[in-house]
Amino acid sequence: MKKAVAASILVAIVLLALGVIAEAQQPAKIPRIGFLPGSSDANNARPRIQSFRGGLRDLGYVEGKNILVEDRYIEKNVNEFSGLVAELLQLKVDVLVVVPIAAIRVAKKATQTIPIVMVTNLDPVANGIVDSLARPGGNITGLATLSRELSGKRLELFKEAVPRISRVGVLGDVDAPVSVLTFKEYEPAARTLKIQLHSLEVRGPNPDLESAFQAAGKARANALVTIASPMLSRYRKQIADLAIKNRLPSTSDGTGYIEAGFLMSYAADIPDQYRRAAFYVDKILKGAKPADLPVEQPTKFDFIINLKTAKEIGITIPPNVLARADKVIR
Repeated sequence: MKKAVAASILVAIVLLALGVIAEAQQPAKIPRIGFLPGSSDANNARPRIQSFRGGLRDLGYVEGKNILVEDRYIEKNVNEFSGLVAELLQLKVDVLVVVPIAAIRVAKKATQTIPIVMVTNLDPVANGIVDSLARPGGNITGLATLSRELSGKRLELFKEAVPRISRVGVLGDVDAPVSVLTFKEYEPAARTLKIQLHSLEVRGPNPDLESAFQAAGKARANALVTIASPMLSRYRKQIADLAIKNRLPSTSDGTGYIEAGFLMSYAADIPDQYRRAAFYVDKILKGAKPADLPVEQPTKFDFIINLKTAKEIGITIPPNVLARADKVIR
């Protein structure tokens, strides 16, 4: 009897040991991150993705080894976000990183369980995305870049850089929800600065930019503001070239536009925002709940002036304005 009991115990120990060994040999699940940037192609989104992946590397993640990033892009318009979000959810991603406000709304409706890290340039509280910045609630947290809330300051700097500005054409994507909101946010500063705003609406996927600039000419606009959107980001070089051709000083709430040839930009340090998004992903993968992670706001803003463009359109930036720029492109 004692021998039988001993044999049973020995078998149990062996089975337990084998189970532990088998469990140890099981490959660890690699977290999968879905990334939906606010751009319609990989080239335009590359700086954002590089910053995000750089942030992951800084935190010890190696893509393909202990993390996977699945990125998706729209081809034509914002109506594609529903399909892209569904596709990422079908991949059973552990976290969604979402940028455009339209895509954030789609993701919020599509899942209440998968954590969502947003990088938005709109007020997420006023737009019903989170309950508050300090306590977001639900499954969404992340970063609010305040880009739209900087509209007044951006217009003020634009006027200081080019004092003759009096009529500003505002180019926006009629299908992008942010366009109407942003136009309204420019209006108070425009009234204070005695600037007339003229809406220049275009529609994708192939916007008639030439007609928009003709409309700007008819309105006697002497400057251009472009409201960044996923669709317009594909055409920012063409927009910059048309602005130069028409000798219009230009600015935008998207930092990529000045690299395309716009005169100036004033916005949050966007690469830093995407590096910080990696911080949120790391916290969530380690067990934090989005509802308990406060929405972060930027502390660093970049005022950039493109002197090459200034020279091409024949304007001189006042020295006191140049001195305040964080970066000058020569």
